[in-house]
Amino acid sequence: MTYKKMLRQLAVLICTIALMSSCYPYKVISGNGPQGKGEVTQWNHYVIYGLLPVGVSDPKVLAGDSNDYSVYTRHSFWNGLVSAVTFGIYTPTTTTVKR
Repeated sequence: MTYKKMLRQLAVLICTIALMSSCYPYKVISGNGPQGKGEVTQWNHYVIYGLLPVGVSDPKVLAGDSNDYSVYTRHSFWNGLVSAVTFGIYTPTTTTVKR
C-alpha cells in the first residue's frame, strides 16, 4: 500500500468520524419556563470522551429558589476545543439555566 493511499484512507476515516459525531444539545423547561430573572452558566466535567462524570452541575441548585426555569446543556465551541486538545481525555459540556 502506498503512502498516498494510506494518507487518503486516513483522511476519509477522520472525516467520517467527524461527520458521525454530534453535539447532542438538549433543553428542559420546568414550570412555566424562564421569567427573565437572569441566567447562570456552568461547565460539566467528564473524562474519557464523556463516559465518566467527574463534576456535573445540578440545575435545581443553579436555579436557586425559582420553580420556573429552563435548562440548556450543550457542547460549546470552547468545550469542543478543550476536548480536541486533550484528545478526548477531558470532555466538558456547558449547562445554562435561565430563570
